[in-house]
Amino acid sequence: MTIFQYDFMIRAVIGAAITGLAAPALGVYLVQRRMSLIGDGIGHIALTGVGVGLLTGNSPVLTAVVVAALGAVAVELVRQRGRTSGDIALALLFYGGISGGVFLVGLSGSKTSTNLIAYLFGSPMTTSRSDLTVMAVLGAAVLAVALLLRPWLFALCQDEEYARVSGLPVRSLNLLLAVATAVTVTVAMRAVGLLLVSALMVVPVATAQLVARGFRQTMHLAMLLGLAAGVLGITVAGQYDTAPGATVVLVAIAGFALVSLAGGALRALRRVRVPTPDPVAQVEPPDVLL
Repeated sequence: MTIFQYDFMIRAVIGAAITGLAAPALGVYLVQRRMSLIGDGIGHIALTGVGVGLLTGNSPVLTAVVVAALGAVAVELVRQRGRTSGDIALALLFYGGISGGVFLVGLSGSKTSTNLIAYLFGSPMTTSRSDLTVMAVLGAAVLAVALLLRPWLFALCQDEEYARVSGLPVRSLNLLLAVATAVTVTVAMRAVGLLLVSALMVVPVATAQLVARGFRQTMHLAMLLGLAAGVLGITVAGQYDTAPGATVVLVAIAGFALVSLAGGALRALRRVRVPTPDPVAQVEPPDVLL
C-alpha cells in the first residue's frame, strides 16, 4: 500500500513541488544581494495577515499575501530613503509581525495553538484544492518574475548604482523584488511554514553555488534541488509520520552537507593524485662558458 493512493498526499507533494521551484528561483537574487534573512522578516509579518484572515473570516492565504506585500514595500521604501538601517527594519518585521499575528489569531476565537503551528511550521497534508490553485497561480507569478526579468534583476543585485546609470528602473525593480519575496513566503506557508520558508529560499541556492558556474546555472540547479527537497521531504514525512515542513528543510540541509563533503573529498583526491613538483629538479643548471 502506497501513501500516494490518498488525495491529500498528492496535493501535499504538488504544493511542495511548487514551493521548491519558486522559493530558490527568487532566493538566488536575495542571496546575491546578501539579504538571505529577509524571508524570515516577511514571514513574520505574513503571520499578521493570517490573523487578519482568521479574524475577518477571509482566506488567510490571500490576506497574508496582501499584508506581507505591504510590509515588504514599506521596508523597501524605508531602506531607500535611508531613515533607518536595514537591521532595524528587519527587527520591526520580526517582532511587530509575529506579535500582531499571535494577537489577532487569539482574537479570532479559533484554536490558537493549532492554527499557529499549522502556519508557522507548515501543514501541507491539509492543503485543499482551492489552496493548491492559489499556490499554483502565485507560484507561476513568482517564476515569471524570476525568469523573465533575470537580466534586469541580476544587474540590480550585482551593482545597484551601475543598474541606475544603465537606465534601469531601479526603484520599481526593488519594489517588485520585495513584493515577489512576500508572495513567495505566502506560497511556501502551507508547505514549510512561515518560520522555515527562508531556509528553502537559501539552502538550495547555497548548495548550487558549490558546484555551478555562472548565475543562470546556479538558478536552474537551485530550482531542481528545491524541487527534489520538497518532493522527497513530503514523501519521507508521509512515510514516517514526521513534521512535513521540518523534514523538507532537513532534506535540503542534508543535500548541502553531502555536496560539501563530496566536493571536499574530490579536492583532496586531486591533491593526492597530482604529484608535488620537485623544486630541485626544476632548477636548470647554469650555462657553462667554454
